[in-house]
Formats: sequence, C-alpha cells, structure tokens
Amino acid sequence: MFLFFLSSGLFLGWTLGANDASNVFGSAVGSKMIRFKQAAIIASIFVILGAVLQGAGGSQTLGKLGSVDALGGAFTVALAAGISVFWMTKLKLPVSTSQAVVGAIIGWNFFTNNPTDMNSLTKIVTTWISGPILGGIFAVLLFLLLQFILKKSKIHLIKLDAYIKYALLIVGAFGSFSLGANNIANVVGVFVPSAPNITLDFGFFTLDGIQLLFLAGGISIAVGIITYSKKVMMTVGNSLMKLNAETAIIVVLAHSLVLFVFSSQSLSDLFVRIGLPEIPLVPVSSSQAIVGAILGIGILKGGKNIQLKVIGKIALGWLVTPIIAGFIAFFALFIMSNVFNLKVSANPSKFVKGDVVVAKDSQTSVDNSTKIIDDFDAKNEIITTVNLYKPAVIIVIILLVILVVYLLYIISKHKEKNKLEEFQESIERYDAQQILLENELRATNEANLKLEREIEDREKEQKKVALSIIRKNEILSELKGEIEKLKLKSEDKLKFKDLNKLKLIIIENLNIERERKSFDKYIKELNNNFYKNLEKKYPGLTDNEKKLCSLLRLKLTSKEISSILNITPKSVEVNRYRLRKKMDIKKEEKLSKVIRKL
Repeated sequence: MFLFFLSSGLFLGWTLGANDASNVFGSAVGSKMIRFKQAAIIASIFVILGAVLQGAGGSQTLGKLGSVDALGGAFTVALAAGISVFWMTKLKLPVSTSQAVVGAIIGWNFFTNNPTDMNSLTKIVTTWISGPILGGIFAVLLFLLLQFILKKSKIHLIKLDAYIKYALLIVGAFGSFSLGANNIANVVGVFVPSAPNITLDFGFFTLDGIQLLFLAGGISIAVGIITYSKKVMMTVGNSLMKLNAETAIIVVLAHSLVLFVFSSQSLSDLFVRIGLPEIPLVPVSSSQAIVGAILGIGILKGGKNIQLKVIGKIALGWLVTPIIAGFIAFFALFIMSNVFNLKVSANPSKFVKGDVVVAKDSQTSVDNSTKIIDDFDAKNEIITTVNLYKPAVIIVIILLVILVVYLLYIISKHKEKNKLEEFQESIERYDAQQILLENELRATNEANLKLEREIEDREKEQKKVALSIIRKNEILSELKGEIEKLKLKSEDKLKFKDLNKLKLIIIENLNIERERKSFDKYIKELNNNFYKNLEKKYPGLTDNEKKLCSLLRLKLTSKEISSILNITPKSVEVNRYRLRKKMDIKKEEKLSKVIRKL
C-alpha cells in the first residue's frame, strides 16, 4: 500500500530526472563532447548516491514547513506538485519542482488547518533569491580563475579539448550528486513522516526506512534520466546566452556548488563551529541555479547577449508555480477526502466528507458519565457548526475558483501575447531577410553586368586587333598581286609610279610580324584565366591549340583565323577537327560554344 501511494512521488522524480539532467549534462551531450550513454550512466549513479548519502537536510526543512502525516496526504501533495509542473510545462512556462512542492505543502497546511512554519518558509523563499545570486557569484569567480589558469598554462588546443571532456565528466558527476542530494526532498520529502520503520542490512552498510525512501526516489530520478532525458539534452539551447565549452563547465560547476551548499549538513555544521550563521538546508531549484550562473557570466561579459524577455518569462514561471501548485493541492485534497474518503491527515479537518467539523480539542478523553450527559448538546453543536461553516466553505471555494480562472486567463493572455510577439518578430526577420536578399541580388546583378561589360570590352579589343592583322594580310595579298602584274610587263614599260606604289604598300605593312607577336602576347594577357581553365579541364593541349581556342572564343571564321595564323583555311578546319577529338566534344555540340563556357 505504501508503494502505491509513493507512486506519485516516484512520478515526480521521473519528471525531475527527465528535465533537470539537462542542466548537468545538456551542454556536453548537445555539443557531442560526451556521448549520451556516458552521461546517463554517470548521472544515474551519482544522483542515487547523492540522494541516499546527503538527502536528509532538505527533507527536514520541508517537514518543518508542513509535516504531511498521512500517506493519502503525501500522495495527493506529490501528485499536485507533479500536475502543476506538467501543466506549466505544457504552457511553455519555466517551472521549478522545488517551488511546486512548497506550494503544494502550503496548500495541504491550509486544507488540514495546520500552521505553516513561517521561519522555514522564510528560509526557503530566501534561498529562492540567494540561490541564483550565489550561482552568479560562483560562476564569475570560477570563470576568472579558469581564464587566469588558461592564460598562464598556455595549453595546446588539442590537449585543451581532451581536458575539457574529462572536466565535463567530473563536473557532471559532481552536479548529479548535488542534484540528487538537494532535490530528493522534492521527490519523497512529504513521505518521510509516513516512511516504514524498517532496517535492511546489506553487509557492508545498512539502510533505514528513510534512506530506503531516498533510494527509491533516487532510482526514479535515474530512470527519468535514462528513459527520457536524451531529447532534452540534445535540444538544450542556451536560450539565455550562447555558451562555449569552457563557459558550460563553469556554469554547471557553479550550479552544482549551489545545490551542494544548500544540502550539506557537514558544511552547515562547520559554519556554526567557526561562528558563522548556519546554512539553511533547503531544496533549491536546479534551473534557478543555472539561470543565476549564466546571468553572472553574461553580466561579466557586458550583458549584451542576455535575453531580457527570457528572464521575464522565467520570473513569471517562478512566481506562478507555487500559487498554482497550492490551489491544485487544496482542491485535490478536498476531492480525495470527500469523494474517495482518503485519509489525508492524522488530524481531523473542517473540510471532511459531509462538512462535519470536529474540533481538535474534542479528541481529549472525557469522563463516560459526562459524555452521556453532553451527547445531546454535542450533536446540537455539530449541527450548528456545520451550518456556520457550510456557507464559508462554499464562499472560499467560489473565490478560489475565480482566482484560478483569473490566473488561467492571465497565463492565456501572456501566451497569446508571446505568440503575437513571436509572429511579429518572425515577420520583421522575414522582411529584414528579404531586404538583405534583394540587396545581395542587386549587388550580384551589378557585379555580373560589370563583369559581362569587361568581358565584352576585352573581346572587342581582341577582335579589333585580330581584324587589324586580317586587314594587313589582305594588303599583303594585294601587294603580292600587284607584283605578279608587274612581272607580266616588259622592262621598258615599267614606270616609276608603279614601283613607288609597291614601295608605299610595303612601308605601310612593314611591321606586320612585330604586330603579330605583339598580338600573341596581348591575347595571352587578356586570356590568362581562360588559359588556366582550359589547362585545368583539358590538360595536354599545345600552345597552337590553345591559341586556336582563344580565336574560336572570339567567334572568328576559319578564313579569319587562317589569316591571323598565316595558314590555309583548310588547315584551320583540320586543326579544329583534331581539337574536337582531343577535347572529346560530341558531334551535336558546337566547338566555339563549349570553349566560351570555360
């Protein structure tokens, strides 16, 4: 029966392991520095050790806040905390298991008319504030120390990566131990007053009923880590600030120190011995400690990368979680007590089935004769009390329902507002991306146009020179023809003007060979990149074949090419055929088109 009632606490432990393990190993697994299997095994072992060896401190503080003295009450309180955590998570609001449990215990106190120890509540609320602050202080000091060590040691990057991996494993093990030690009170702390009075001897050590309870809670956290934490670890996203591997180690270590400090009885006793105030042993939210550590690093780096909206959302979750958990616990206890007749407290409550109220003082033993005489008066008193309390109970329930509906309305509005803001931000990002893409496209088009103009200008220059050479070759051919005509005339018929005409043609075209060499050099300079691409794609081409390719690129005819190269058009056609074979160009493909693509 005890195990059945314990199931709600074990479910709460499973959810804690599934979610909070990402605070310890999330960065390491997400960045693939450590495999999930390694992280899960180490976290499971050390979370159980922390729960069994050092979990008593936080449970004592929760016990002082409200001693849930019935199994039915403990079951309902743990269930209410689990439901509130699950519900707030579905609403995408950050939650704290510690705050949910505290709110549920206060709800139990209100329902059972048990007083809430304000001293314990003050300690707990104080740690909700001091925990993140202390996490930030630890993170800043550790970060500065690590920076100093890295600067002095000048470790090689390869060795540094190996050291970081081992450091993540060690810090993760310590973080898991601290998580189990501090948060086991959230999981099974309300069951401590109802723990069975048994002792098991394992030979090397013995475990009493409370330690066995902690062992069961630790195992439930470990099961949550093994079965469901991988997805959370792989998708953990450093939403407050982007972290590198070194910073992740610092954040996890600072968070682990906070959890360890608020769960260590030995450390608290040491403080007392040296004359310092004792450290309150209180379950601290793992998420709060992580947030404090990240904010500490962020402030140290100037605070530019800190997401204020995320901080506001986290603060809202911390504020609403205990209130929601308290309301859920109160209504759940009312239903369990009045509908299922479940005993939720050792002391009678005014909210029992049938609205019957039995004053706590009436439980004292009375004389039999007095009891018989006062029986009628007692019945009348009960009926009167029922009539007095019934309207008050109805009014309180109505007010609580209104308050819960109002809170739901606020949460719904907040969720809608967040969706609207996200939608507007997505539109703004889309518009900004569109403008950026348009600018990039415009710049690319302008660059392409400029490049096309440059290519066109170069081709025009090359063609101009080529045509100049062609023209001069035509003139030389004309000169050759004139000489042939003169050869047909007899010497007595030759006149001075005929020779002078030849002289003028020769003078005009005297530098043809020099210009041809200049043209070859000019072609090579203009087609430097083209020759490189040609050599890369078609290695083994001769200089003459490369020159032919450069002329074909200018869309010159075989006749024009023959004039430039001082060969016959037939030779150009033969060279073109050989070039096609060498470049393995198909028949349906145009040689000049293939060459122009290079």
